[in-house]
Amino acid sequence: MGPTGSGKSNFINKLTGGVEESGANTLKSCTQGIREFTVNVAGGKRYVFVDTPGFDDTHRSDRDILRTIAEWLEEKYRGDVKLTGVIYTHRISDNRLSGSVCKNLDLFARLCGDNAAQCVRLVTTMWDTEGSNNKPTWQNRVSQLKENFWKPLISLGARHEQFSNTRESAWSIVDELVQACTSRKLDEASTGRPFLIQEEMVDARKKFNETSAGKALYSRLQRTALEYQETLAQLEDAIVEKDPAAATQLRAEHDKTKAELEKVIKDIEGMKIPLWRRFALLFVRKKPRSVSVCIVCHCQHIMTGKR
Repeated sequence: MGPTGSGKSNFINKLTGGVEESGANTLKSCTQGIREFTVNVAGGKRYVFVDTPGFDDTHRSDRDILRTIAEWLEEKYRGDVKLTGVIYTHRISDNRLSGSVCKNLDLFARLCGDNAAQCVRLVTTMWDTEGSNNKPTWQNRVSQLKENFWKPLISLGARHEQFSNTRESAWSIVDELVQACTSRKLDEASTGRPFLIQEEMVDARKKFNETSAGKALYSRLQRTALEYQETLAQLEDAIVEKDPAAATQLRAEHDKTKAELEKVIKDIEGMKIPLWRRFALLFVRKKPRSVSVCIVCHCQHIMTGKR
């Protein structure tokens, strides 16, 4: 899992020997849906690697992406299939934490919950893209990520790994993760650790928009709608004050923003929880064992080589 363009599909290609798709390792989404890849290795072991789309997809809304991931996780949990581990990718070449990167990790942490966090590996990618001169700076970024952005997950047992864009590096990360997860008690190793959203949707019988991740996305959509409304008001004021040539350009921007706002409002309507459902959820006897993990990120912070 991870943001669009952070190297998820490329990581799986290195594991499976697949050919890199056009657009891989770019900010354009390559993965439209959830894809499973089965790999048989020596000793009779079988791995199933799962590639997921990132939020801020170039073709689908965040609501659709969350629903897709949530329903896939629900289906696996109902079939008594749990995840051995999770690889979460992050571009080390990013010199700031954009809003989309912050949103991705926050929603991921809320999907995951506290109990599954120790089976998470926060994998930095793109170490080979800019040469070796930047590596001291990038190593410092890792320290900043551990101490700030990733701290809630790190404190619960998640670990950082560096991906060198080779088959050997990818398998080393996977092997370490599997070994760490299967070194626990036999019952935990054989069943894995469920995500919080799986417990919510199956055990607590919640719909995806009623989960911790769903509620977080709903709140984020509301904030986005307010931002679009403020932008529209500013554009309308500017159009009145500008000359005809500039006003034409501003109207085009206004229409584009209005269209985006309409999409967000549609998603908000689809995420609303009816009053009767809120009341019914109060009487659900079985509660999730995991609790939500919240990521607080100040996206304006620049990550450089200075502390």
